Amino acid sequence: MDYPFDRERLAAIREREEAAFIARTPRSRAMTERARRSMPDGVPMAWMAGLHRHPPLYVAGGGGSRFEDLDGNRYLDFNLADLSNTVGYGDTPVARRLAAQALRGAQFLLPTEDAVAVAEELGRRTALPFWQFTISASSANVEIIRIARALTGRSRILLFNGKYHGHIEATMTLGGGPGGNAPAVPEAMGLSSRAAADSINVPFNDLPAAEAALANGDVALVLLEPALTNCGLVLPEAGYLAALCALARAAGALVAFDETHTWQLAFGGFARAEGVTPDLITLGKGLGGGAPLGAYGMGPAISAFVERHLDVYAAPTRGLAIGGTTFGSALTLAAARAMLEEVASESAYARIAALGKRLADGIAAMIQARRLPWCAFRYGPRSGFCVTPDLPRNYDEAHPSMDQGLSDARRLYMANRGIWEAIASAGPQVSFAHDVTDIDNYLQVAADFLDEMGLS
Repeated sequence: MDYPFDRERLAAIREREEAAFIARTPRSRAMTERARRSMPDGVPMAWMAGLHRHPPLYVAGGGGSRFEDLDGNRYLDFNLADLSNTVGYGDTPVARRLAAQALRGAQFLLPTEDAVAVAEELGRRTALPFWQFTISASSANVEIIRIARALTGRSRILLFNGKYHGHIEATMTLGGGPGGNAPAVPEAMGLSSRAAADSINVPFNDLPAAEAALANGDVALVLLEPALTNCGLVLPEAGYLAALCALARAAGALVAFDETHTWQLAFGGFARAEGVTPDLITLGKGLGGGAPLGAYGMGPAISAFVERHLDVYAAPTRGLAIGGTTFGSALTLAAARAMLEEVASESAYARIAALGKRLADGIAAMIQARRLPWCAFRYGPRSGFCVTPDLPRNYDEAHPSMDQGLSDARRLYMANRGIWEAIASAGPQVSFAHDVTDIDNYLQVAADFLDEMGLS
């Protein structure tokens, strides 16, 4: 695609800014070299090196909407740990509740009152009254896939191109669409091709493709993000989610909305915002306010099925393969209760949606002022640069709407000026800790970057 900027100029900006980034973070660089002797790439988890195309940054701490690296550089955070920390840093309601619970006990392998309070509140917000808790949304998705297979007696999973449901065998797949002769294949190393063969991938916002995939009557679960959020932002067309649910149920399949990201975009998530109730909902990330937590909700019939098939150790017949030793811990559920009761209220969502509009309007205005053939992603607190004239409606259209080189240079430029930009596949997101000044700060630095590129 022909983008309206000079690639050589962009590369020169990136080279200059990476040199400045390295020069201002010597302690992070030294810590990374030390860490390489005990951790691959000098990080405790591979994504900390793979998500960015610049050297890793080591963090010392933070407060409010900002965090600080080992060299004392402060960053206004618009990545929010990829939406896993929307509450902010330092002395937050979640931090206080976590500290109090840790003093009483972090883990018992027994339920606490917080579990009941969280499940009840999630039921009020989503219309799904029964909940189970895991350690991540990935593990929650594994469990709902297993429940769907056991309940329907089928094995296949219908997915949507551009999705992300965690690094799990059943969902990290490509291809296998309806009418194709070849099964789906793994999309990364280390995944089972046999597991991938049970997956089908079709385009988002394409009801005929979904209907064709369901026609054989072998799909156990339709699993989707109600809006694609790992390829910029792809919103569902009017009526799409409700129609998809109707098609799936007519074909005897269950429907699960993975709201791991979209829960952060609207009070009660997309299911509530769009007036659609799926059979299952997956949550994670921001629900725990930075604590590792996953959850999934269900209606009475599925809950009754789960109860009838409890996996009792050493029983003659094993039940559902769900659960984990640290799932539903006292610590993580204390964090979730604090998020729901003290942070993520309906009025708080309304406040960050207004800030998100200010952010999206500002991005749109700087695009229009420069007469660029771009537009702004937007939904609630989420925005970002879409470098195509029209917003995408599926993954094939979303892929060119992002530009890796542009994102790499912009995030280094902004980091050197105190803004921590979102990862390339996402976009800046307003947190519960942001204020108007933070939004305007982001917009000013982003505009300065476009001017540096000669787009003024």
